[in-house]
Amino acid sequence: MIDFLYSVDVSVLYFFNHTLSAPFLDKFFGIITNVNNWYISYLILLGISFTKGGRRGKFAVAGVLILILVTDQFGARLVKEWIQRPRPCNALPDVITPLGCNGTFSFPSNHSLNNFAAAVFFYKLFPKIKWAVFTAATLVALSRVYMGLHYPSDILGGAIIGSLFGYAFSYAVLKADEYFENKNKRYQIIKN
Repeated sequence: MIDFLYSVDVSVLYFFNHTLSAPFLDKFFGIITNVNNWYISYLILLGISFTKGGRRGKFAVAGVLILILVTDQFGARLVKEWIQRPRPCNALPDVITPLGCNGTFSFPSNHSLNNFAAAVFFYKLFPKIKWAVFTAATLVALSRVYMGLHYPSDILGGAIIGSLFGYAFSYAVLKADEYFENKNKRYQIIKN
């Protein structure tokens, strides 16, 4: 069964990495996969949340910063070190790697973990932006397979773990927001 699942994983990897391989996609996914290209988008999203999102937006900014710190360390320091799965670009000789291959472990994809954690987190707090956050998270995750840096199961595992963390953190933020809303209402009643 394990061999069958691995063969499916490799087949899907080769579909994205070989069949879809094209110079314009190398460029596109090269931009998408590089986290340095997302900082401006992140700052804009955090700025809008902080300035336009009210108390919940301020909680969201603090919550997502802690969330990404936790998920990134959880994926990189605990899960990757425990599983120690080699990247496909290290394990398979014919993987196309437009950006080269680094020597860190593969499972889970931290790009997928962090982006799906943030996507679920923001979706639960601000449902109207679901298409934007899930589209961005999916493109980042797919870029990792296209670039030959992760197996599809790495991004799926990262997406599941990240979604669970995102849900838990959003629940905590929503409860904190509800607590302060109720506290404010009680204060208004006493004041009047």
